[in-house]
Formats: sequence, C-alpha cells, structure tokens
Amino acid sequence: MAYEVLSSAYDLLTRDVDYESIAASIVRLFRSRGLERGTVLDLACGTGTLSYLLAKAGYEVIGIDSSGEMLAMADFKRDDAGDVIQPIFIMQDMRDLDLYGTVDACVCMLDSVNYILEPEDLLKVFRRVHLFLNPGGIFLFDANTPVHFMNVDGKTFCDEDESAGVFCVWGIARTDDPNIYQYKVDLFTRVGDGNRRDLWRRDSEEQFEYAYEPELLRTLLSRAGFTDIKMSSGIEGEALTGNESRIYVTALKASV
Repeated sequence: MAYEVLSSAYDLLTRDVDYESIAASIVRLFRSRGLERGTVLDLACGTGTLSYLLAKAGYEVIGIDSSGEMLAMADFKRDDAGDVIQPIFIMQDMRDLDLYGTVDACVCMLDSVNYILEPEDLLKVFRRVHLFLNPGGIFLFDANTPVHFMNVDGKTFCDEDESAGVFCVWGIARTDDPNIYQYKVDLFTRVGDGNRRDLWRRDSEEQFEYAYEPELLRTLLSRAGFTDIKMSSGIEGEALTGNESRIYVTALKASV
C-alpha cells in the first residue's frame, strides 16, 4: 500500500505544494457556483492539510484515505486547526466509498486518481462519488497526464530536509504495461544524534500510477452519470494549451 513509509515525512517532502493557493482556488470555484457553505468530501485526503484549509473557509469536511498512517498524521493537526468545524477523517478505499449521508461537493487532488490502476476501478470511484453527491453537486479532481509521465520516465529525483534529518530519492519508470508507471522510493531518516549523526535508517516503498488520457477520464465520468464535464489547465477553468502535464477536471451531478 502506498504511503506506509512516507507518511511521517510526507508534509516535509511536499512543502513546495502551495496548499493555501489550491484551497483558495477551490473556494472561489465553489462560490462562483453558489456553494458558500456546505459539506465537502476530500477524497484521498492524505495528511489532511487541504481538509483543514477548506474547514477554515467555512465548509464541513469529510476526509477519506486508504492509508491509516496518513490519517494518523492528519489527526495530529487538530490542535493547530483553530476555531473551525473539525474535519471527520475516515479510512476507506475510494473504490468502496461509503458515507453516512450526501455531500455538496467532492475534491480529489494531487493526482490521486492516477493511483487507481484499472479504468474499470476508476469508474467504480466515479460512480460512488456520483452516488453520494447531492443533485447539482460538483466533483473536482486533477490528474497527471501522459505528457507528464513521458517527461519523467527513467528519471531520478531527490529531496532533502537537513534540519529534519530526512533525505528522499525516487525513480520513475514505465512498466511492462505502457499505461502504468512505477515509483521506487527510498527514504533515509537520521536516527543518530550527538556524535553519531552519521547513523541513518533506510526505508523503501513502491508506488504505481496510471497515465490516463483526458478523453478516457471524460468517458468514465459520463458513464458514471456526470454531466457538464470540463477540463482545464487550472482549478478555476483556465484554458488548455494541449501540452499540460496536469489537468483539472470538473463535473456535475445533474439537478433533479
């Protein structure tokens, strides 16, 4: 399972992600569609950073993730959340999404849909989201495109936080399936202190992502019952150029 090893260092390794800007764009999108308040599902919420920001904006948030380790990190943030309606975090596989009620909107960010490795399984996800959306509800997600994977295929990357004693190396390569790419991740964490700061622990993890063509995403959303499907280069509907490494998709559940 992804993020068993990386959960403790995830926030450090994604510190370049501008969550506040992402949340602000989501809120503007919601409000442009008349959703000033309401319940938002944060699908594949990870360590909950976006969940808390949406809660701060006045939404009631349900965070779903399949990683108990990531949700544990999300729960640690409660004391720093301030005076907000605390998000509810639930451990579930998004393919088996099962809520106690409906929601007004759903977001699924940071290429989480790419981790679903079978198109028919992604169709299950879309159908479950559609089921639990209120009529007129909006579904927003992003996805890494085949362009992204072609650009990173065979490359190795690294990141380090010296003060925290964390060093991460990961490589990306296409598998025998031309649509699936493998990430091999090595996380080094300093365990020594004092005179033994040269002691490190190495943990390894493998992750896989599926390179979804935008038109396949559109087809799956349509099969799941969504309407008004739009794709853009930004959350708020910026025009596509045709060479995006990441796209943003919005879709609606039809009003009754």
